[in-house]
Amino acid sequence: MDIAAALVPILAAHPARPDALLPILHDVQDACGHIPDAAVPVIAKALNLSRAEVHGVVSYYAHFREEPPGFHVVRVCRGEACQAVGGAALAAHAAERLHDGDLTLEPVYCLGLCALGPAVQIDETTLHAHVTPEKFDALIDDLDAAS
Repeated sequence: MDIAAALVPILAAHPARPDALLPILHDVQDACGHIPDAAVPVIAKALNLSRAEVHGVVSYYAHFREEPPGFHVVRVCRGEACQAVGGAALAAHAAERLHDGDLTLEPVYCLGLCALGPAVQIDETTLHAHVTPEKFDALIDDLDAAS
């Protein structure tokens, strides 16, 4: 993917002000799946920021990825409500289960299902509640079968 070409419409859609950085980074990640290293100096120049400032924002927020994700992104809620009902054990199980590059495991600190935890999100759209290690395995098996 030509990063410079991908950035042209994204940068054109946002004003050249420092407060446009987060929306631009979201758009870049939506377009590329991550924030490529090559995008950082282009974004910095467009917003009159240093590369360190842009990289600092990318590396600070857990949402932004610096490497391409796997074919599916699996998020396990690490918020307090989910932790109180087995979220830590589920996260450990998920880390053990998802060790290849086809699936990316990411922690998230609230999926909005606090009364239904532990919660898992697969890709950007599918939420699952009351996830046990067994239910998690079944969800991953379904992903594997669909691929």
